[in-house]
Amino acid sequence: MKNNKTVAIVPGSFDPITNGHINIAMRAAKEFDIVYLAVMVNDAKKYTFSIEERKLIAKAALDGIENIEVICSTGMLWRLAEELSADAIVKGYRNQTDYDYEMNMANYNSEHYPNARTILLKSDASLCDISSTLVREKILNGEDISNYVPPKAVKVIKDILRDFT
Repeated sequence: MKNNKTVAIVPGSFDPITNGHINIAMRAAKEFDIVYLAVMVNDAKKYTFSIEERKLIAKAALDGIENIEVICSTGMLWRLAEELSADAIVKGYRNQTDYDYEMNMANYNSEHYPNARTILLKSDASLCDISSTLVREKILNGEDISNYVPPKAVKVIKDILRDFT
């Protein structure tokens, strides 16, 4: 039950979350009463971090933002939207390729749960070159990621990697 509060989901793999993802979540948080940042699983992807690690990193990155809650889901996005009685699914896109992909996903989700409209937000120009893939490459090469990920998230990533080695 929503209690007349507007609800949005910002879904993604977040492997790991980046400043670009955070910008989209923050923009959604200005428009909706409750925002669920949903760490999801895409079976077509191979992940560097487990779903629980991705959730920990995202929680650290969004620490202190009261109306954003980080959750995990391994199911279909439209089912999660239905379960949460979401009004919207908010996604970011950096370029035409992202936009085309997200439009296809929006159509699929709308067919299954039309109560949640999809809102596509264009990435800020200063964040368009940031991707989780870039961050993972920098991590694997031992490079600094502080320009791409918030400090609290960098610390969690370093802790996870330290525990792994």
